[in-house]
Amino acid sequence: MQKKFGIDIDGTVTCPTTFIPYLNQSFGLNLTLDDIKEYDLVPAVKVTEQELAKWFTENEANIYANAPLAQNAQKVLNEWKHQHELIYISARHKHLLDITQSWFQLNNIHFHHIDLVGSHDKIETVKKHNIDVFFEDKHDNACDISEECDIPVILFDTPYNRLPVPKNVVRVYDWMEAKQWIDHWFNHRTQ
Repeated sequence: MQKKFGIDIDGTVTCPTTFIPYLNQSFGLNLTLDDIKEYDLVPAVKVTEQELAKWFTENEANIYANAPLAQNAQKVLNEWKHQHELIYISARHKHLLDITQSWFQLNNIHFHHIDLVGSHDKIETVKKHNIDVFFEDKHDNACDISEECDIPVILFDTPYNRLPVPKNVVRVYDWMEAKQWIDHWFNHRTQ
């Protein structure tokens, strides 16, 4: 039974450490992933919101084009490509679509559709695509999507998303664990 999987890109398909080397180089820091305790990077980088936004605008295309894959993401997603519809829903802005599609092709990751919504509010897009399960790394997105859309959300654990979660949000530590949860979920639903 084919399902529609909604999948965030950054910090989910890409490694959550993607931005750290760029931040360290640009701002003279020595951050590790464990230093990032919240999704907002301003406190960790210790610059103003405007300075970080300007830096981000100047660097995002290069960072996204060269982002490393999360461990086992390619393997699991390519296993699912014939079984499920893979719809990537990202807060990236639409002008980054060519870079994003090129990155997927370069990394040999299949996609049925990529929707760049330009905001962290993904609920309407999740509803529009009638998503059955969502994969995310941003805590409040995971909670909001699970509650508003009444679907399971797989939350990839990072130091910046460790607040408590509602019952429909399932915390996993990697793509293999996400696959195990999906396999169990399917077995449970077909019995």
